[in-house]
Amino acid sequence: MRFLSIWLLTLTLLSNCGSFDPVSKNILKYRGPEITQILVDKSQRKMYLMNGNKTIKKFKIDLGFSPKGHKEKQGDGRTPEGLYFIDRQNYHSKYFLSMGISYPNAKDTVRANSMGIDPGGDIFIHGGPRYKGEYGKRDWTAGCISVSDKNMLSIYSMVKVGTPILIKP
Repeated sequence: MRFLSIWLLTLTLLSNCGSFDPVSKNILKYRGPEITQILVDKSQRKMYLMNGNKTIKKFKIDLGFSPKGHKEKQGDGRTPEGLYFIDRQNYHSKYFLSMGISYPNAKDTVRANSMGIDPGGDIFIHGGPRYKGEYGKRDWTAGCISVSDKNMLSIYSMVKVGTPILIKP
């Protein structure tokens, strides 16, 4: 089983040079229980993929470079807190796969507008960057949730667009 996982990861990394997409070709087909929600605990640096109240998978995460508190504005380095949804998947991300989080929601936008600031956006769950720069440091993103490339491959195959994600402080 470990050999198969390594083989699939290698195949995926090699495929980045061409147009072959192992996820869309169903090579990485998840056959377990449906993931009905994602729970992120920022203080514990953990992300849980859930089916109802049952944890299916747990992952270690990194956050934005200024992780305490709710994201308020563009460039603050914070990861949002609250209820959002996975709103897109991007196989051709500048990071190793990515899944968009629906930040800012209506409440975030109203709050930012009342303060006269830009709430920011483009918040994702993603693997490491294709360039190595800040990667490897704790809480290195601009506000996203980062996991290892191997874990991102699993998450990408398990989670569907529309899945709710609750991000707790």
